Amino acid sequence: MDVAVLEVGGSHVTAAVVSPGGWDVTVVDRLKLESQQPAEAVAGQLAAAARKLPLASGLAVALPGPFDFETGVAWYRGQDKFDQLYGFNLGESLRAELALDRLMFMNDAEAFAVGEWTAGEVRGVERCVGVTIGTGIGTAFLADGRVVRAGETVPPGGELYKTSYDGKPLEDSISARAILREYAARTGTDEPGVKEIADRARAGDTVAHEVLLTTFGVLASALGPWLERFGVAKTVLGGSISGAYDLVATAFDSPVSATKDTEHSALIGAAAHYLRSK
Repeated sequence: MDVAVLEVGGSHVTAAVVSPGGWDVTVVDRLKLESQQPAEAVAGQLAAAARKLPLASGLAVALPGPFDFETGVAWYRGQDKFDQLYGFNLGESLRAELALDRLMFMNDAEAFAVGEWTAGEVRGVERCVGVTIGTGIGTAFLADGRVVRAGETVPPGGELYKTSYDGKPLEDSISARAILREYAARTGTDEPGVKEIADRARAGDTVAHEVLLTTFGVLASALGPWLERFGVAKTVLGGSISGAYDLVATAFDSPVSATKDTEHSALIGAAAHYLRSK
């Protein structure tokens, strides 16, 4: 059974159909998303994207937290995205708007990890973790492809960002903004993005390389104890910063690789979870 999937980001929504036979992904459309509009308007944008898909078998939606993935209620606040959705029941709105018999929400970082376990870098690995790094950091600890969120072997809720490093929230040290802030502090210049810093590092900019190594060193230090507790055999990195992995591989002393498919992993993971949850 093909699965209709929406992957929702802060500035876009991707509408796709995933075919489980070979986990082929057909991207139907990628639309700009005005995430700071009123809740009803955001829901309308998502519904418009979903209408481009075959919805007879329902819809899977991968999106970031904070969000109650069981009830469909959004709890975004101070995120620079979706702030108007705070307390809004997106699930109820989409079900009514699209006349859906079945609707499933999934955390986007968890969808990425399940996608990589299903058809990517950690395919079939018994115990693994997926880490997405962009505006923030997302993690998902998997046992036999299923997300583990509770217990002493994983961070609170399975989310590493809820931990601290050097007395500060972890995302102050490992995120796109942390990299940009550190590079600006060292050079006195503002850079347009992490990709440019990575390009400078590859071109021989030692400061750029040091900033990336320091940042990913924090990730390795913060993640390391949890890898040991959970018995992780391999870690896969995703998100906008994963493209810099070639520059920072030496920061890790455990098996790590970067995704080869930044576009489709979360779509595949949401579809796989949707099918396994039936």
